[in-house]
Formats: sequence, C-alpha cells, structure tokens
Amino acid sequence: MKRTRAGSRYCIRLLSLALCFCCLFAAGVRAEAPQETIPEPTLSPEASPYDAEHPDLLEPEQLYGLSAILITASKGDVIFEKDAYSLRYPASTTKILTVLLGIMMVDDLNQKVTVSETAMAIPADSSTMGLHAGEEIRYIDVLYGTMLLSGNDGANVIAETVSGTIADFVDLMNRTAQVFGCENTHFANAHGYHDDNHYTTAYDMALIARQAMENETFRQIAGTVTYAIPRTNMQRARTITTKSEYMLQGSDESPNKYYFPDATGIKTGSHSHSGYCFVGSASRNGVDLISVVFFTGRRARWADTIKLMNYGFSQYVSITPQNLYAMNPLTVETSNYSTSDTNRGRIQLVCRARADTPDTTIVATKAEVQQMASRIQDSLLIQYDRSFEAPVTAGEIMGSMTYFTESGEAVVYDLVASRSVDVRENVPKTLEQIAAETYADPNPFPAFSLYFAVVFFGPVLLLALVLFLLYLLLRKVRSRGARAPKPVNRYVK
Repeated sequence: MKRTRAGSRYCIRLLSLALCFCCLFAAGVRAEAPQETIPEPTLSPEASPYDAEHPDLLEPEQLYGLSAILITASKGDVIFEKDAYSLRYPASTTKILTVLLGIMMVDDLNQKVTVSETAMAIPADSSTMGLHAGEEIRYIDVLYGTMLLSGNDGANVIAETVSGTIADFVDLMNRTAQVFGCENTHFANAHGYHDDNHYTTAYDMALIARQAMENETFRQIAGTVTYAIPRTNMQRARTITTKSEYMLQGSDESPNKYYFPDATGIKTGSHSHSGYCFVGSASRNGVDLISVVFFTGRRARWADTIKLMNYGFSQYVSITPQNLYAMNPLTVETSNYSTSDTNRGRIQLVCRARADTPDTTIVATKAEVQQMASRIQDSLLIQYDRSFEAPVTAGEIMGSMTYFTESGEAVVYDLVASRSVDVRENVPKTLEQIAAETYADPNPFPAFSLYFAVVFFGPVLLLALVLFLLYLLLRKVRSRGARAPKPVNRYVK
C-alpha cells in the first residue's frame, strides 16, 4: 500500500513537471510568434543637424516623417510642408472625423447607448476602450474613450449611434470630407484599421483637424489628458489617460522630454502600413497651430510635431488692432495753437478701446504685421470727428479707428488726443464760438461794460452830435440872413 501511494505521488510530480514544461514551451512559442512590426523611419544622412535654438531654420529633411504639414487654425494658411499631398494611410487619426461627426450629429451627448455585437466585430489586434456587447454606457464616455484610448470599438458605437449602420456612417464621413475640401481622401471604416481603400494626405487631414478644432466640445475632448468613466452595467468606474506623450507632463522622477507645454491636442495613430502618425495642435500668445506627421517613428512623431510647432511660433505672431496701431500711431497738426506750444500744435493720437469693443486679435507673419503697420491707414479705417483747431484737451476724442475681421465684423476704437493744445493768444473768435457762448449765456442781455457802452451807445451819441452840429450850423446861417440889409430899388416910376 505504501509503495502504491509513493508511486502515485511520483506520477503526480512527473505530470506536474510535464505540465509546467508544456506551459513554458507554449509561452516561448507565443513569445516568438511574429508581431506586427511598425516601421521606424530615420533621418537622411544628408540632413543638416537640427538647431533647437533656431527653430526658424527648420528644413524638411530634419523631420522623420515622410509627410508633414503645419497650418494656422484661424485661416488654414500653410506654414510648412513636406510631401503633404502624397497618399498616406491615416490609421487612428481617422477618429478625429469620427468623433467630430459623433458630436455634431447627436443632440443628447449624455444619453445612454447599448454596445451592439456588430460594434464589437473588430480585428483581434485592434486598440479598444474595453467595451462589451450589451454594455450600457453614456455616449459622452464613448466619445472620450474613442479619442483618449483610440478605441476601435468606441468608433463603431459612434457610427451606429449616428447613422444606424457603420456602412452608412462611413458614407457620411466621405461626404463630409468632400465638404471640408479634402480632394484625396477616402475612408473605408470609422476607426482607421488598415484597408487599402482607406487613405488621405497630410494636407487633407489638416483640413479635417482644423474643422474639428472649431467645435468647442471637440476641443475639450481633444485637450483632455485624463477622464473618469462612471460604472456601467458591466464594468466598474475607471479613469483613462491619453496615449499622447506630447500632452503628458511627466514627473520629477520620470520626466517626459516630449511634453509640449503649449499642446492642446489631438490624436495618435499607428499600424504597420501607416507607420506612427500624429495630428497635433498648440496655442501660444493667441496663435493657434495644427500639425500633421504621417509615417514617422514612435517617439519621432513627438519630436517632429514639436519642431513644426516651434517653427510656426517663430514665424507667426498674434497682435491686437490696438497694438498694431501703436506700432505706427498717427500725428495730426492743429491750427490756431498757442505760440508757446513747443510742438507747434502737433498731437499724436492714441488708440483707446471702447467699453463695448470685443477682444480681437490679428494672426499673421511678422513680415505681414510690419507691412500692415507701415500702411496703417490702408489696413485700418480712420475717421475724424472734429476739426483740428485749438484748443484741444488731452483725452478728447478726435476720431475713430475700425478694424474689420475675417468675417466682416467691425471692431471700433476711439482715437484720442495724447496732450492738450492751448489756443493762440488774442485770436479772434469764430462765429461758431460766438454763437456757442451766446447760447450758453443764461442772461439774454450782454453784460454792461465800458466796451459795451462804447460799442452800443457810441454810434448813437456820434449821430446825435452830428445832428446837433448841423442844427447849430443851420441856425447860424439863418441868423446871418436876418441881419443883412434889404436892397434899394432905384427905378421908381
């Protein structure tokens, strides 16, 4: 009996060792199984070294990406490009349009949606946000999960919520891309998993990203680093974090050299046919930029994006119309100024915002700003409200300055006198001044004075004196006539 038990134990040990061996073997086989290999492009050996101290000297060869572009978010002006019009696979940057449509086409973003079996029909190696068929989850949480975790399952849920079927949603994506001006773009799915018929260009993707960043809700989602998803009927509450190292600050113990403080979004992407991709956005001092890098390296996409952003910020500035005017303020010349005025009546006009003047900025290159300032009266509408006659009081409104935005909105400022100018001594009053003083005097009769007596009574007294003298002269003449002898008539009949 003892031998039997000992043999049994021996067999069990052998069986256990065999099972362990099989597990290790299986694990080794899985470890050696071929994995998807994503290319890592390198810089051209002929590329000159990149100088971070002079980002304005960026050259296309200093970017790892095969395609890249940088545009302004305000007007879509192209600042920098590298093979931006060649067809590329966008990978998960596709989800930018998916989420944008998911926001625009659904009224209640807080409604609950149920994950369908068809939404979960995605390739096994897809990136997901961990949804389950039959799960009931808030729609807004799906939007965040699709962007931050690049969930293919979330993209399909958005597609079915918007259009009913994924096929109809993809058709909507293609029609929308055409409306945005994308001439070399075609989507085959809602998430960006590789398909030979799913392609775009860096330029077209920049157009899509620009439209997306004009949507306030999208900007909020794209700029989120961490997000809390409440519990659902199938999962506990959890917190998710963006996959974009470009937006992760890091810590003292684990610093992130790819963190860009001015970053505002947007979306990563990668697979073996697309390489690593990134669509980025950043804002600095009122200048908003959007970049796209396609077919670059895992870490190189952050380096490429930072190079592009720093180049853009070295080229573009944001300035208010008020500060633009201050670069070349107007000077006017007054008349009737005091002879003691050392500036000979010249007044510099200062631009002052009104109480209802909205905050407005002009985004342009440094050269364009200089040109606008040098021709200030062509760039801005200048109008004067009064004549340039002394006296002038400091702060007095002399006219207005109007700037017209891209949408045609008129933004109006006041032009005020920077100093006072006294009127010339003993200068005769104008009719307008006399009239104004007369109407302003509450006494309808002029104040009595020697000057008033001379002016008002002088002519009367003079006339009386003249009449009196004529009267005396007349009496004298008559008196002489009365005393003269009468003539004698010598011829008497």
